[in-house]
Amino acid sequence: MSYFNRRSFIKKTAAAGAGAFLVPHFSIGKSGPSANSRLNIAFIGAGGIAYQCFGPVTKSGDNIVAICDVEETHFDLNAKKSPGISKAARFTDFRVMLDKMGDEIDAVCVSTPDHTHFVATMDAMQRGKHVFTQKPLTHNIWQARTLRAAQKKYGVTTVMGNQGHTFDGIRQMKEWYDAGVLGQVREVHSWREGPDWGNMYFKKPANYPPLKEAIPDTFDWDLWKGPVVTDREYNSIYAPLTWRTFFEFGGGMIGDWLVHICDGPVWTLDLYNPVVVEVVDQPESPKDFEPDYSVVRWDFAQRGSKIPCSLYWYEGGKVPELPKHYDWAQPDPETGKIPLPPAGGSFWYGDKQTGFTDERSNHPRLVNREDMKAFKESGYPDEQYARVEGGPVNEWLRALKGEGPEPGSNFDYASRLTEMALLGALAQRVGGRIEWDPEKGITNRPELNAYLKEPVRKGWEYGDEFSVFKGVI
Repeated sequence: MSYFNRRSFIKKTAAAGAGAFLVPHFSIGKSGPSANSRLNIAFIGAGGIAYQCFGPVTKSGDNIVAICDVEETHFDLNAKKSPGISKAARFTDFRVMLDKMGDEIDAVCVSTPDHTHFVATMDAMQRGKHVFTQKPLTHNIWQARTLRAAQKKYGVTTVMGNQGHTFDGIRQMKEWYDAGVLGQVREVHSWREGPDWGNMYFKKPANYPPLKEAIPDTFDWDLWKGPVVTDREYNSIYAPLTWRTFFEFGGGMIGDWLVHICDGPVWTLDLYNPVVVEVVDQPESPKDFEPDYSVVRWDFAQRGSKIPCSLYWYEGGKVPELPKHYDWAQPDPETGKIPLPPAGGSFWYGDKQTGFTDERSNHPRLVNREDMKAFKESGYPDEQYARVEGGPVNEWLRALKGEGPEPGSNFDYASRLTEMALLGALAQRVGGRIEWDPEKGITNRPELNAYLKEPVRKGWEYGDEFSVFKGVI
């Protein structure tokens, strides 16, 4: 179980072989792609959102060579959709899978809960494997920065699974902003319905902390916990699906949805390093438990020519006021109020125009129909950002085969988006105001810097060779 320390030693003593990490690297064939350009792909996590990877890989004709999951019943969940799964080797521990089959694997899809994203992703990258990892990229900020540094060191092709970053709409809104259509943006107000208590992702336990339950014979609870130091006993409310409710394992609604909804504003407006993150409104909640509702604000200083900006996040029934002149929905016949667009989205308040995008930073519009009509008739700005077909997995596969550019939500970008989101989730977790310095960490409440790099269980240690937050944690 001291695998991470052993791997760090192997990595250092094998520095002369660093050329093996050049991309693209294919196991099929000795020098680059095989005749049929098929990749050998392994999956860490086979249930739930893993379908996002199984489908595109199957359609691409690439090989599914290995699958790892801590729940035996997950192995066959996607077998009908992806026939290649039945032929793949099966594992419970991804470290064992990579030990035994590392030479046969080109790339890895990580579809596990947030708290194991980093260890699975880092393990694959250190072996020179290209990685697709679900959102949010990591569970703490040290992990996000470490993966950003690791991408550069190992030269692998990476992408985070925030689908909207491949959509046309996010590019179109950035083109509008770059062309000055909105003017300077001083505020963004983003929201998402939920948590919808009792659905498949968020549940409240009958007791807090949840009572101990018998561990199913098909489930490895110890491996599921991975690196997390916790005294929690198994309860079905943690796994396999509703772990997002607990900050020890997930990031709540912010971890689940902000990286979709705020992807466009963060990318377009360079909203990476806030100076302040503050909880504006939130009820008391059990320790480390997703609140019933929340409003959080991030404040950003001047970024080049971009003026200071604040981003607001609303969840749990809290919603922003509708912008003046918004008329994309009809008033409710009983209340006379105009409803928000469904599910979630963002209002971008510019000094020339206010625009909005939907829950995946897509379908950009101006808030007033007549303004939008006139804008459309005058002609949209020219396309400046290449469009992507087929979502992040296909974007990643094309890059691996030399058929397309590096994915847009590669770890250099995705780690920064994730870091910004994690600061908001931390504010929800501890309440109050956080004053942030990207080099010094949390300056007004230094005791909270312990959350930037959480402790890990014995046997799951990883090195600090990238030296992020030196002297802070």
